[in-house]
Amino acid sequence: MIKTMIRLTQLLSAGTLGLALSTSIAQAADALTLYGNIDIRQVNLAFRDMGRINDIRVHEGDPVKAGEVLAELDQTRFLDTVRKAENAVAAQKEIVAKLLAGTRPQKIQQARERVAAAKAGVRLAEITLKRIRSVEKKGYVPPEKLDEAQAKYNQAVANLAAAEAGFNLALEGPRPQDIAAAKYKLASMEAELALAKRVLQDSKLIAPANGVVENRVLEPGDIASPQAPALILALNNPVWARAYLPEPELGKVREGMRAWIESDSFPGKRFAGWVGFISPTAQFTPQPVQTPSVRTTLSYRVRIYACNPEGELRLGMPVTVQIPLNQPQPVPASQQRCAQ
Repeated sequence: MIKTMIRLTQLLSAGTLGLALSTSIAQAADALTLYGNIDIRQVNLAFRDMGRINDIRVHEGDPVKAGEVLAELDQTRFLDTVRKAENAVAAQKEIVAKLLAGTRPQKIQQARERVAAAKAGVRLAEITLKRIRSVEKKGYVPPEKLDEAQAKYNQAVANLAAAEAGFNLALEGPRPQDIAAAKYKLASMEAELALAKRVLQDSKLIAPANGVVENRVLEPGDIASPQAPALILALNNPVWARAYLPEPELGKVREGMRAWIESDSFPGKRFAGWVGFISPTAQFTPQPVQTPSVRTTLSYRVRIYACNPEGELRLGMPVTVQIPLNQPQPVPASQQRCAQ
């Protein structure tokens, strides 16, 4: 009887253990566990132009926001260039306005009076020429006088033609080509002004995204150049976990799938994330000739992005990644975002 009870107890215990083991396996089959380390992006911030650094407003460890001014060069020569360009644009605008306004009324009136004076001169020269012709036929004046009167008449006619041409030009105003050339020159000067303002704006170092100052390379008084970073910025949201996916599990994971990241530094806390990248090539590739027992040891690098608004996940931190497998159609990785 006792032996029978002992046997029954053993059978019940084995059944319970088998049930628990099967439950554990089922739960493990619902999620894929990976292990990796946290990576972050770094940005080397350098000025676009050379100049002496006037001020650096941040230090190592300072959090910064996108669009924040982090440092600036001495702006004296940049401001002088902007003022010079502004004055050139203003002067050219006046020239264009002058051309568009046409000839001043006073000059038109002056040209009209010159025409009237030239006509009077023609009439006088014509009367004088007729007189000399009438008396020259009677032999009272030498032929030279007639020639002189004819020359004065011809000159008066030419003066009238010149005066009338000047009057017509005054009425027509500037040529369209001159106006167009002045406008093109103004556009070129405005472009130079915009460039000068852009150079002035680039004399300030602007944070391209939210992050933390990792290194302050240069100091006020140093000469900055585009080849020398002044600050190094760590972009800490989002960060990502670098892990490796075994080849047999490759078909279970797709980019855009939801994931959770856990760290020993924050027990019980999970960071929301998503699968952002799966390498198209295998890592730790064995010899080209593979046997069925070896080819499954291939691994593929994956990147699981994690939202890190408080900057708790840091570079190199070991983490555990949980990827639920029973997910609906994943959102494309390019559309995934962390709340700012």
